[in-house]
Amino acid sequence: MYFDTHAHYDDKAFDADRETLLLACWDAGVELIIDPGCEAGSSRAAIELAEKLDFVYAAVGIHPEELASCDEDSLLEIRNLAEHPKCVAIGEIGLDYYWDDTHKAEQKQLFRWQIELALETGKPVIVHDREAHGDCLEIVKDYPGLQGVFHCYSGSAEMAKELLKRGWYLGFDGPVTYKNARKTIEVLEICPLDRMLIETDSPYLSPVPMRGKRNDSRNLCYVVEKIAEVKGISTEEVEKITMENGKRLFRIE
Repeated sequence: MYFDTHAHYDDKAFDADRETLLLACWDAGVELIIDPGCEAGSSRAAIELAEKLDFVYAAVGIHPEELASCDEDSLLEIRNLAEHPKCVAIGEIGLDYYWDDTHKAEQKQLFRWQIELALETGKPVIVHDREAHGDCLEIVKDYPGLQGVFHCYSGSAEMAKELLKRGWYLGFDGPVTYKNARKTIEVLEICPLDRMLIETDSPYLSPVPMRGKRNDSRNLCYVVEKIAEVKGISTEEVEKITMENGKRLFRIE
């Protein structure tokens, strides 16, 4: 039984077989999935998918890479979608300086607006942090009541300790299986079992041995196997614990 806490099934990569694939994931033991939006349109699509399938939930938000397309109408739509009963988080939100570090102030402003929306609606956040570790940490520290997960965690072990101390969860996905994953393994080693989530980021970040292919939730087994190996516990225990963690954070009965 798996809980994929981050998979973009609204992505066009799944246009040809979306619902068939999702049902195949269910048959493979994937009992829960969260589809996070990246702007107003994909957030709306995530909600629509969650309405069709009981085991799929949605998060809504504006990804930092979508900053240029953000306007008052899209912010209003995100606010309205956040009230939907199958919306369990605000995300995917955060900071990304990898592609463009010339609009840091605007990214931070959008990040804070969405954090405040999460606090208003009583929902956790799903944070995207790429090459922006220091700024992401400083911003979330300003909101001690905020809960959430750093998706596909890529920061240092020292930053992870600070987040864990503040009650955050860390998301582990395909990269934990890569040969060059030394830093991620160090983080996994210090992460308590009750603070880790598993995710695929489908259709991206396929784990070994599926690297280079379109990712989907059935590949969670490889992430689970690696976590079990590092933590010295059974795969069944990893499945059970990460299921419980996901349900607790996203308040899914």
